[in-house]
Amino acid sequence: MKELFSYLDALAANNNREWFAAHKTQYERLRARWIEDVQRLIDLMSAYDMSLAHVQARDCLYRIYRDTRFSLDKTPYKTYFSALISPTGRHCDRACYYFHVGADECAIYSGVWCPEPKVLKKLRKAIVDNIDEFKAIVETPEVMETFPLWYGRKLKTAPKGYDRDHPDIEYLRLTEYGKCCYLSRDFFEKNDWHEQVADRLSLLKPLNDFLNYSIDE
Repeated sequence: MKELFSYLDALAANNNREWFAAHKTQYERLRARWIEDVQRLIDLMSAYDMSLAHVQARDCLYRIYRDTRFSLDKTPYKTYFSALISPTGRHCDRACYYFHVGADECAIYSGVWCPEPKVLKKLRKAIVDNIDEFKAIVETPEVMETFPLWYGRKLKTAPKGYDRDHPDIEYLRLTEYGKCCYLSRDFFEKNDWHEQVADRLSLLKPLNDFLNYSIDE
């Protein structure tokens, strides 16, 4: 991982096709090792989430090449390695797990990203209808300490159909339902980071189960 971070730092400082081509062999070697690392993590996670039992790391990885067509940032490469882990690999519109390690930050996430309006409406209703169960999942001391942040933006006021004085308005204002945790490089330079990430994400499996049940209901 130390070599990976060094490579990503250098890529951030030289984000151009010429530098990338000159270091292509190193990139391919690091990516091959990354595939092994992600597979090790998936295998550990499948012990508590059986839906991941047959998932292959290659299906969970994102490309390093950036889509610059609609971006003001025209640099051609991402400066991080990332993976989205779900029963269907990186192509998932339900609750799942995601993590990345990069030049700027390292983080792990779990939950639903960018749900379409009808799904978001279902999730809000499920939370209101099952608020005690939802709070029992997300407000445990261990979850709040390990994953202190809700990611994504919040509405400035109440969503349509809910009063702004609703007792659980802070949950209803969320436009995505997922928790995240930022970690240091030192964390990922430990030999057992796979086990530690798997243990942390296990805390949020009940949240993913709640969200996916609500989506499918």
